[in-house]
Amino acid sequence: MQNRSPSFAVLLLLTFAISTKLGAQSFIQNIDPPFWWVGMPVDTVQIMVHGNRVAQLAPVVDYPGVNLARVVHGDGPNYVFLYLHINPETEPGTLAIQWRDAMNLNGRTVGRTAFELKTREERAIQGYTPADAIYLITPDRFANGNLTNDEIAGMSEGVNRADDSGRHGGDIAGILQHLDYIDDLGFTAIWLNPILENDQPRWSYHGYATTDYYRVDSRFGSNEGYKVLVDAARQRGIKVIMDMVMNHCGSEHWWMEELPTEDWINNGGVYAQTTHRRTTLRDPYAAKVDLSGFSDGWFVEEMPDLNQRQPLLSDYLIQNTLWWIEYLGLSGIRMDTYPYADADFMSDWSCAVMNAYPDFNICGEEWSLNPAVLAYWQRDEVNPDGYTSCLPGLLDFPLNHAFMQCLTEKESWHSDWIPLYEMLGNDFLYAHPCDHVIFPDNHDMSRVHTQFGDDVRKTRLAAYFYATTRGIPQFFYGTEILMSNTGGLNHGKIRSDFPGGWTEDSDDVNGFIGVGLSEEALAFQAELRMLLNWRRKATAVHMGTLKHYVPVGGSYVYFREFAEQILMIILNQSDESEILELGRFDEVLRGRRGLIDAITGQKVSHEDTIEVPGWKAWVLEVQD
Repeated sequence: MQNRSPSFAVLLLLTFAISTKLGAQSFIQNIDPPFWWVGMPVDTVQIMVHGNRVAQLAPVVDYPGVNLARVVHGDGPNYVFLYLHINPETEPGTLAIQWRDAMNLNGRTVGRTAFELKTREERAIQGYTPADAIYLITPDRFANGNLTNDEIAGMSEGVNRADDSGRHGGDIAGILQHLDYIDDLGFTAIWLNPILENDQPRWSYHGYATTDYYRVDSRFGSNEGYKVLVDAARQRGIKVIMDMVMNHCGSEHWWMEELPTEDWINNGGVYAQTTHRRTTLRDPYAAKVDLSGFSDGWFVEEMPDLNQRQPLLSDYLIQNTLWWIEYLGLSGIRMDTYPYADADFMSDWSCAVMNAYPDFNICGEEWSLNPAVLAYWQRDEVNPDGYTSCLPGLLDFPLNHAFMQCLTEKESWHSDWIPLYEMLGNDFLYAHPCDHVIFPDNHDMSRVHTQFGDDVRKTRLAAYFYATTRGIPQFFYGTEILMSNTGGLNHGKIRSDFPGGWTEDSDDVNGFIGVGLSEEALAFQAELRMLLNWRRKATAVHMGTLKHYVPVGGSYVYFREFAEQILMIILNQSDESEILELGRFDEVLRGRRGLIDAITGQKVSHEDTIEVPGWKAWVLEVQD
């Protein structure tokens, strides 16, 4: 018998101990994604496996049509990334990932992990378009449809409606129960603030600090419940837009206890706040330290900044997006904090999504009031630095700001509409201005009715403008009943509970059925319903050209024209009636003088002039 050294004996003992331990328990703690599909637009899937010393094992996959193309280890012993190449002709089924002990002389199997390859659903992925009107919902504050998920054992925050910054209990079930209300209002798409798991100790209701990228927060419902909502919405002709966050995760994300790689989080995993100086990304004179100070800095300490330059993380995030689109049948994504993530990654991400789903749509959040800053990110934009992207559109903050200026900052030497007129004149900067999402307010700013001092005349002008100008209109839940916020820029109050969404509340006020609302709110709700339902069929608004005229006095006039439909929109913010000479608009009217109210169908009497009442928003259809 050959002599063995003492060190060899120790190695054999250690190998046996590890193998026994792994074989005696389920050592896989996390596997992302939980499953995949056969026949996807991309033929390779990355599987991130997190488990006890899993990097010391040798994975083996034996399934017809599937090849384990690459194995990449993390920086520690507990992560491994498997890249599976899946032939398009592969049969759906469940494959087994065998884990063999690489330290054992016989390479015996110490465990197996099941991974399902599903059949894709037969459905078209159709993005939202300018023909849609979007209803923005903060799920925690809209309606509580399932009281049993208000408190979840093991999760940090429960319901406390007395706390503006706490959870209030709204959920997926509440939205599902009120889809008919949303449909009746005339909305054809809903954008939900994030509903993925946010198991943070505070402020978890808003959803922007993800702690699991593949799981719906249990206090909102489940992955299956989310899919039920999307399917039910689709049956009503309502598209669903998912709010995503690629720039950062939550500090309580499970991987923060042990990062997959040392460079997974920016700034070495140590908190350093971003400078928020977004112009550095395209500033020809910017210093490198300022570039990294913006893109690598963190929003807040509770939101670690992800390093998308890390190839494994980049693949993970792109694949996560494709997974949710395929699983739910989404129509769009609103990407949070778009410029804060790595710019090259965002180009790769947007192109990966749009190449996989050409009819999909994405809206990026770039909170700048400078249209040149927004234009940089849009697809087909020709940038001096050569940067390209596949991002279809952005949230049009410059237009929002200009509109608010017109109704809150009085001008003495020219029309109050000039800021809006001139901002729209900047559309030459955009490759596709009609693909932007336009809005009077959102979940991050004071409600439009509050900004206008609760003046319904101004809120009404906003509704008509955003419903008829170029772009894709988005309205925040509650705008239809003139919800407002007091006490300054308190996000918790801005995102207040929709009346009627909680069974424990008094039945005296219910916005869903119009009970207990003021006469002003009821009238506005009815008018917005009429406006948006008319908009559903207004092809000139969806696809038509836009021509506007220099505002004179208190009136702003613009036209939308497509094929035989010509719409004349007049917004008058003067206290007095104003007389408009129709001859001024003959470039579009071409001598035609027949006008009817496009919303009500009533004929408008006139000769060569038209009298526009004070604070009138008017949509007129031109006839011969």
